[in-house]
Amino acid sequence: MTLTLSSSAFFHQGRIPKKYTCDGEDVSPPLAWTGVPAGTKSLALIVDDPDAPDPQAPKMTWVHWVLYNIPPSANGLPEAVGTRLPPGTLEGLNDWKHTGYGGPCPPIGRHRYFHKLYALDTVLPDLKRPTKAQLEKAMEGHVLAVAELIGTYQR
Repeated sequence: MTLTLSSSAFFHQGRIPKKYTCDGEDVSPPLAWTGVPAGTKSLALIVDDPDAPDPQAPKMTWVHWVLYNIPPSANGLPEAVGTRLPPGTLEGLNDWKHTGYGGPCPPIGRHRYFHKLYALDTVLPDLKRPTKAQLEKAMEGHVLAVAELIGTYQR
């Protein structure tokens, strides 16, 4: 079985509803996954936007959400999860320099938002609010599978 990531709020390559953006309630969308591989000890989730600030001339990838040590028994995250994360889940820093979800808020054009779920063969140590880069470095050599869900948003 292949690791898959989906949302009941939007389809792969579909438009993310305003509710989940800075123009709406800015709450996290519901996410669900299936096909967690045998031997998975934890999951990590990174949500980012490689089209910042302008999709016609991207200069950086803006990080919206960083989670790790999600238990492999979890099969998703509810809408507006906030701090009600599965037991043991730890948070990293987004590019607003705080933990938690920060929704799409593109200054110009239609941006793509990559929701990437990683199945890991280990439980990571407490990385003390890591950045995306620090989490990716800690995950090196431990990734069993990756699933991706892309949503788009334009103001």
